[in-house]
Amino acid sequence: MDEFLAAAIEEAKQGLAEGGIPIGSVLVIDGKIVGRGHNKRVQKGSSVLHAEMDCLENAGRFSAAEYQRATLYSTLSPCDMCSGAVLLYGIPKVIVGENTTFQGPEAYVKSRGVDVTVVDNTECKQLMHDFIANHPTLWNEDIGE
Repeated sequence: MDEFLAAAIEEAKQGLAEGGIPIGSVLVIDGKIVGRGHNKRVQKGSSVLHAEMDCLENAGRFSAAEYQRATLYSTLSPCDMCSGAVLLYGIPKVIVGENTTFQGPEAYVKSRGVDVTVVDNTECKQLMHDFIANHPTLWNEDIGE
């Protein structure tokens, strides 16, 4: 498995251990992790701290040129909000652990020139499957249903 996706999975597991939703993300620039995050909506009582948003916040500020060399890894297909951040900052590549549980606007993001690769990772799917089985109401809240 890709070391960066493995790091995102570790973030997802950390979120689950904290009582949150097991989704993780890392931002990579020039082969180095510059930011890590996981969904913290439950832990922080936040409306916006999805894994990708937490990752970008933790990474801090970068120039447009640096974002243009970045890859965002996420254990789950980014939602509209997180995909919007990818587009806003010009991140050219997104690696998605799985999109069976939830699929964000991947076709739109691709139409805007972003290389979106879904790796269909079994561990990512299992984390979400188990979480949704145990916490369906919380999952529906997270995706706005």
